[in-house]
Amino acid sequence: MSSLGPSTSKRVPKSAPVCSLLDKLASVLPQGYKFGVHHLSTPPSKTEALCSAPPSERPDKTYGESHFLAISVDARSDATAGSKRASPGADDAKDSEAPKKVLVFAIEIFIFTTAYQTTFFVSKADSTGFLQLLSLPKGTPSPIREVASTFLTYLLEHRRRKNIQSVVNLFARAQDQYLFPGSVDNKGKHVLDDFGLVRWWCRVLNPLLEGPKKEPWGNTKGYLVVPGLEEPQMRSLVPKTAASAANWSIGHPMARISHYTAEFDWVPLRCLIPRYPDDPKSRFRDELDEEASKWKKDMGSWKSVKTLDQFWEMMAYRQECSSGRLTGFVWLVFDPKGSNEAAATTSPKLTTPTASFSAPVDAALEGPPATPPRRRVDISAYTPQSSPLKLNLGSTPSKPKTTKKKDKKRKLTGPIIPRPPKVKTQQRNYIFNRPTTTAYYHWPPEGRGDKIVDESDFKRIVELLLHLDFSTLEKATASTRRWISEAAMGVKWGQEVTGKRIPAPNFGLANGGARQVNNLSGMIRKKSVQAGDGPGVNVLASGLVRKKVKAEELVSSLAEPAPAQGVNVLSAGLVRKKSKA
Repeated sequence: MSSLGPSTSKRVPKSAPVCSLLDKLASVLPQGYKFGVHHLSTPPSKTEALCSAPPSERPDKTYGESHFLAISVDARSDATAGSKRASPGADDAKDSEAPKKVLVFAIEIFIFTTAYQTTFFVSKADSTGFLQLLSLPKGTPSPIREVASTFLTYLLEHRRRKNIQSVVNLFARAQDQYLFPGSVDNKGKHVLDDFGLVRWWCRVLNPLLEGPKKEPWGNTKGYLVVPGLEEPQMRSLVPKTAASAANWSIGHPMARISHYTAEFDWVPLRCLIPRYPDDPKSRFRDELDEEASKWKKDMGSWKSVKTLDQFWEMMAYRQECSSGRLTGFVWLVFDPKGSNEAAATTSPKLTTPTASFSAPVDAALEGPPATPPRRRVDISAYTPQSSPLKLNLGSTPSKPKTTKKKDKKRKLTGPIIPRPPKVKTQQRNYIFNRPTTTAYYHWPPEGRGDKIVDESDFKRIVELLLHLDFSTLEKATASTRRWISEAAMGVKWGQEVTGKRIPAPNFGLANGGARQVNNLSGMIRKKSVQAGDGPGVNVLASGLVRKKVKAEELVSSLAEPAPAQGVNVLSAGLVRKKSKA
């Protein structure tokens, strides 16, 4: 992006030119339509580890990064580039007016990185329903779905590290509004139900598994879990493509994506469940930690849940997943080249023990050991153990007494020269004073937002959006203008992109756009009826056919003068004389 500013990071070797986010969005948005792009991000900073460490182990050093993408359109009627031609001089008057933008879609993604893994967690995504202002033709792919899929692909491409696993995770829960208050009152907003939302997210993430990859991964796999549904019902939510059967699996990859399963023979269950913000399984994990005693919690054991299968069975009775509501959990796992796929298939058997630390002695001998041995030792490079200097060797040596020399005050002499004030001519941003690549994260300039702020400003900007009103077009336009101006903080923010995707020709449409009717009359062959073949045709006499009297004839007949005495009008054309007595 153009407003990145200086950076003191290490020099990265030059590679092939990569497409920016605007280029990728232009390739999937409909041709001739203009969209505003507002990308906000934070630099990587230290945060709490997602998963708890096994007993006597230090948690992984974790860095967090936040991204927020908002898409806007012009609220005026001439939002498209291919609109009708106006009269001379009308364009100059319209250009002088300030464009009225309105937000149509926004998505928030958190990135967590460690020395072993890069995790993309989709926190929130919402739309306002004002995309109908563009009046897109029927059959056009949904721009919202294309933007969400392209943005995830863009972040995944620029956050990829060599020999490091990447995971995309989200949970789908149907709700009227997430990021735009009052948008549910807009009639143009289409709110999906539980099944529709899970199916929609699977369609959003499916291109990440099937799309073209310049640098293919070693192995890619999608996982879906909907607590309370059977496997055939969950399978129906997966996109029906030729490669969906091989790319998607019904289940969870929690044992596969945890590096602890490759280092220990036995891992406590609570160490396999990550702790995401506003996540149902994270809240259930915290409740299980509270009900367990302190001794069991320190040993990594729970009181009621012993296996991962039991954990997901009980998730079906949670408030988020019960009472007629469904919640879908989706994972995409991207393993690097050279990864051992066989270990991934056998690791779940090692991470779902049947015994706990509080079991009897005989049962403990049959189950996993109480002090799990390590499988490899090279983990010490990233999780250092306690220093040998802290070991107690019997007697603690007394520290030698050191006497500090008092510094003598220097006597100032000579004339006093006033120091001129230093005028500040430029603003330094210390956010960029951090390396681009470390052992724990990768922060390339191409994958950053066009506006970079710290974590506190990021929360303030997103929180401001939750206090605005998007119920009507006028209120949504005013709320969009306020949000962009306060988020920009006096600096021009946002870029414009014009779609380049040519819509695919719709079947049954002619060149002029009118629907083409297939005439099949020439393909129908009538069977000729010969004399003597089959029953004859009944021909009714002309006197037996009664024509339906039209309304005009009925009115005209009523308007005629009454007939002479002795004549009774029975019907049109039939007159019968009355016989005299």
